[in-house]
Amino acid sequence: MLEFFSPVIQKALLAAGITTEKAIQIEQPSDKKFGDFSTNIALLCAKECRKNPRELAQALVPYLLFPPDTVASIEVAGAGFINFYLSPLFIMRSVEQVLFDGDHYGKGVLGIGKSAIVEYVSANPTGPLTIGRGRGGVLGDCIANLLETQGYKVTREYYFNNAGRQMQILGESVRLRYLELCKQVLEFPTTHYQGEYIRDIAETIYAQYGETLEKSDELSFFKTSAETSLFNSIRQTLQRLGIRHDTFFNEHTLYLADESGMAANQRVIDALHEKGFIDNYDGATWFRTTKLGQEKDKVLLKSSGEPSYRLPDIAYHITKFERRFDMIVNVFGADHIDEYPDVLEALNILGYDTARIKIAINQFVTTTVDGKTLKMSTRKGNADLLDDLIDDVGVDATRLFFIMRGKDSHLNFDVELAKKQSKENPVFYLHYAHARICSLLRLALQERAFDPHNSVHHHLLRKLSSPSEIQLGFALLDYPDVVKTSLRLLEPQKMVEYLHSLAELFHRFYQECPILKAETDICTARLLLSVATRQVLRNGFSILGVSAPESM
Repeated sequence: MLEFFSPVIQKALLAAGITTEKAIQIEQPSDKKFGDFSTNIALLCAKECRKNPRELAQALVPYLLFPPDTVASIEVAGAGFINFYLSPLFIMRSVEQVLFDGDHYGKGVLGIGKSAIVEYVSANPTGPLTIGRGRGGVLGDCIANLLETQGYKVTREYYFNNAGRQMQILGESVRLRYLELCKQVLEFPTTHYQGEYIRDIAETIYAQYGETLEKSDELSFFKTSAETSLFNSIRQTLQRLGIRHDTFFNEHTLYLADESGMAANQRVIDALHEKGFIDNYDGATWFRTTKLGQEKDKVLLKSSGEPSYRLPDIAYHITKFERRFDMIVNVFGADHIDEYPDVLEALNILGYDTARIKIAINQFVTTTVDGKTLKMSTRKGNADLLDDLIDDVGVDATRLFFIMRGKDSHLNFDVELAKKQSKENPVFYLHYAHARICSLLRLALQERAFDPHNSVHHHLLRKLSSPSEIQLGFALLDYPDVVKTSLRLLEPQKMVEYLHSLAELFHRFYQECPILKAETDICTARLLLSVATRQVLRNGFSILGVSAPESM
């Protein structure tokens, strides 16, 4: 609603002879007795105007001229807040816009003509996807959806590495299991991957090649076979969750020389060296972060010649700038908290505009079953697999539970709660609200021949004025701002909270306001309010990637 209030407040300031560069802020008070919306502009401008904030607020009120039938009253409260109370007529007239816009309600133009890249999941192909990776996957997918609602052209990218020591261990693990199938007796190292999926890959190789590879010491075949199998598994799991990627970027390409004869990683080292931020000691190559006020320098190339995570990450981000994305969003797990600030520092030193980079760190996930927390290990083969969770609780519960807590908070995934068919389960509660409206509209078609697509009677919404009707209508108007806030904070949880609140308001309205038994015009108006609520629920579900069931 900033677009509605801001021009009026700006004109009022000018009319009162106040020129200021202070940004106009509009907020919704948590307590409705302080208005539907409130501004603190008088407090912000009081010092430069040399006036008491409350007196300044009172002086501004006569100049706050809104169109007729929009703002019912304006009050000055507290130290100088100006509170606005919308008229019921204006609220219900605005709900008509929800019906008119339909699937487009809540979409914006902020990103029109701009491009964005969202990197998420980015698991190396050393095993099936775990629950922890699933949280980042859903978070990234929802952020990409939010960007698209605002007009951005979005590229969804998966960054992975099929080289390095862990991939070697993967190949060795598969080969050893294959040799066991060839009747060799050997001791399987505890440092290697022990999951059942390693046996499955080995069995597939054995079924095709028999014992013909028993004498081969070449690991590349086993590694490649494992990589192919696991990447197919990863992509199938993501597809089950409705998660897709447009591009897959292989970290290994950063190690290869380009047409100029130099690898991207080496170009980073040379560029930082030229800026005076590279040092060599203890046999390693260091990023001189002590020059930036840090206690220790950070390794870019280990004494073994192997790069640390920071080096290819810097080089990879440079490719994103070279591809000219206006916004770069990285969805990382909590294990990146110490690393990514150094990557940003390096990019700043090299002259890249890091203001275009947004970081979304999602904290760890634990799984609770019957009140007991499961402890899992990927290496030991008893990892909590994402596929198993989807099988157990379904796609919608998996997605919604991953984002119903803020990304900065540790998530305890309560499996039993996710399966409950009761209002305690937020997934069931949201689904039930949507299904209830659909059921209502089916009855309305039978009993009243109500057509939700007929716009002739939209004006009847203006007849509604009871508290539960107005509260529900007012909540519908919040949706576009909630979408924008969720994107600004990279926090889809805000969407979940909003939709849950909307469902609560609808259930209250449904209980307090007879619909099909009301007289004709009021019945039609209440049905239209229900249609608008269903539309907003659907639009929100689409961003969150959950279904909108029409019956339960």
